[in-house]
Amino acid sequence: MEHEDIQRRLEGWRLTTTEVLYYLPDHPKLLQSFVWQTLDLAPRYPRVHKFLDFWKAEIEAVIHSVRLASGEELAPARVRIAKSWTLLN
Repeated sequence: MEHEDIQRRLEGWRLTTTEVLYYLPDHPKLLQSFVWQTLDLAPRYPRVHKFLDFWKAEIEAVIHSVRLASGEELAPARVRIAKSWTLLN
């Protein structure tokens, strides 16, 4: 992972997977899938929105639906004590 990616992860950016189901105008009954991953800032997802705006403006394929999955943000490890015992000699 590059230094810039680590810095973004520390600022709250998350690995985001976007699946676009689409069809071409001349084949409206045939759905196709495009999967794309990037680091994005939840919950607004500006990079995904920019990509979808580009798609609508420049690509002839018609979007049927979009699914989005996002990972957890990078954070320090959390420790939780489930039980504690006292050892007697």
